[in-house]
Amino acid sequence: MNELIEKIETLKKEKNAVILAHYYVNDDVQSIADYIGDSYYLSKIATELEEDTIVFCGVSFMGESTKILNPDKTVLMPDPDADCPMAHMVDIDYIEKLRLAYDDLAVVCYINSTAELKMHSDVCVTSSNALKIVKSLPNKNIFFIPDENLGRYIASKVPEKHFIFNKGYCHVHRDITAKKIAKAKKAAPKALVLMHPECTSDALELADYIGSTSGIIDYAAKSDENEFIIATELGVLCELKKQNPDKKFHATGSKQLCPDMKKISLKKIADVLENGTNTVEVTDEIREKSNIPLNKMLELSES
Repeated sequence: MNELIEKIETLKKEKNAVILAHYYVNDDVQSIADYIGDSYYLSKIATELEEDTIVFCGVSFMGESTKILNPDKTVLMPDPDADCPMAHMVDIDYIEKLRLAYDDLAVVCYINSTAELKMHSDVCVTSSNALKIVKSLPNKNIFFIPDENLGRYIASKVPEKHFIFNKGYCHVHRDITAKKIAKAKKAAPKALVLMHPECTSDALELADYIGSTSGIIDYAAKSDENEFIIATELGVLCELKKQNPDKKFHATGSKQLCPDMKKISLKKIADVLENGTNTVEVTDEIREKSNIPLNKMLELSES
């Protein structure tokens, strides 16, 4: 293990590379990353990097977004088969039908989506900035894609707008049911429930805090409480335990693991650095069109 880490560090210097990792990847991968974060943080930080090569430890839509925002950099994915099923759960023809039906429709695209879907969207959002961005839009009608659960949560906070929901979902968060949360609360009655808004509406009703992955981490760190039930992918426990070694964290009783995120390994990181394989490529058309909603996200979230 130590030899592999040393190899990665040597290759990073040789290739002028930087490693970005999402909170949901394996602990050993997070331990060697230069930057760890949620989708919004990593999207933002990717535009500020000086290195020539970015190794993105996450799923394919994240690598695509990084390449779109950084067309002159080399973006490598340790495992090209690491994908997000929800990222594909939108019918593009339906988007165009809705545009004809509503004059002022805004297609709000969760960043957990393919570059092709971003091309057909007006603005991208993450779970940490979706509420702020949707509120700032002049449009009355919002088609929120691809995640229905996050869309319904945002809609509950913006009743003045009319939402149209898509049937997409994250299978990890959908499996964190209200029944499982209730059972976890019974087993740990003093624990606060910290939940991601990709969970279903009935489960969210049992939460003490609802927020993005980074929001959950910040809440646990700042809270005076010492015990928490974590209702999101369990890769987040690596950072939670690192920041809060004296606090106790419980799972919900569901699997809470994304098999695609867990495909990333130290060996695969070393391999792509050494061989320059699994480069992310997007056409000029895709980059130009999908860059518009991504840049609009960065602009509106900073305004």
